[in-house]
Amino acid sequence: MRPVILPSNQPADRFYRGGERIAAFRSGVQAPGPDAPAALRTPEDWVASCTTLFGEGALGRTVLPDGRSLHEAIESDPVAWLGAAHVERYGSDVALLVKLLDAGERLPVHVHPDVPFAREHLGLAHGKTEAWIVLAPASVGLGFARDVSHEELERWVQEQDAEAMLAAMHHLDVEAGDAVLVPAGTPHAIGAGAFVVELQEPTDLSILLEWDGFAIDGPRDGHLGLGHDVALGAVDRRGLNEAGVRALVQADAGTRGPILPGGAEFFRADRLGTGDGWDAAFAVVVVTAGSGQLRAGGDVVGIRAGETVVVPAAWGDVTIDDDGATDRSVELIVCRPPAP
Repeated sequence: MRPVILPSNQPADRFYRGGERIAAFRSGVQAPGPDAPAALRTPEDWVASCTTLFGEGALGRTVLPDGRSLHEAIESDPVAWLGAAHVERYGSDVALLVKLLDAGERLPVHVHPDVPFAREHLGLAHGKTEAWIVLAPASVGLGFARDVSHEELERWVQEQDAEAMLAAMHHLDVEAGDAVLVPAGTPHAIGAGAFVVELQEPTDLSILLEWDGFAIDGPRDGHLGLGHDVALGAVDRRGLNEAGVRALVQADAGTRGPILPGGAEFFRADRLGTGDGWDAAFAVVVVTAGSGQLRAGGDVVGIRAGETVVVPAAWGDVTIDDDGATDRSVELIVCRPPAP
């Protein structure tokens, strides 16, 4: 039971463009500028995923070097992978999905259902609260700035009035290192050029409010098979004031430690570096800068910027060391399920 350095896991032919920044990040080459043309439709890298795309049987799940899916490996030995306390509370459910997301174009206005909605209408244990840890500056739309009636929202969706939807939302400029919590039910739209590490509940549940101009049939595929008359019930139509929306944003203070502790009910993330570490736990690691080593007991695994790593709980307590190979200290984002 050792950490596994993962290849990319990018489902093809998504309905929005992107993928160049993921390729650049993983290869260590210069990333394209925010105005560079985006031709790829592989804008998401599902890192250490036990989750499938909505309606799929296996697509989206990470495949390990031995040919098994990570899901199969965890099911065969959940305590070793997840730890006894996690299994006692959640069983073999990892309770986490991590992605790299590269928005080659603005994403449509959409929303994710919360746990009660997902349980009632889809029979699922998880909704899709998510968070973005920003790797490249971008603009994002987040929440309505005023109360929106059901009738008004329904009209916007029927008429595909994206201009009205966007005009009713808060718009934020975020910088590299910032983090944004997106509670389930909150309408949002990530702007073109955004590159983020995304943590979320382990589902692929999206309800589209906008689809015109995107490569998807919204009336058919934009409502989780529920019909928009039911699906729109997942939308939080309440207006957020400026203080409310700013409370969802954690500006980068250049410090290490917990990211978005307000989301700890759903996931944990920490920005760590040389000399830091974490107690034995299932962890998904994104190496954002430098090169170094993960160390547990007498075992060492080398890591470098652009790599993603899945760490089983059985490997033990982890410490982070530099390796002297670069002039930049190693920096990680360590993602974990909620505390058991």
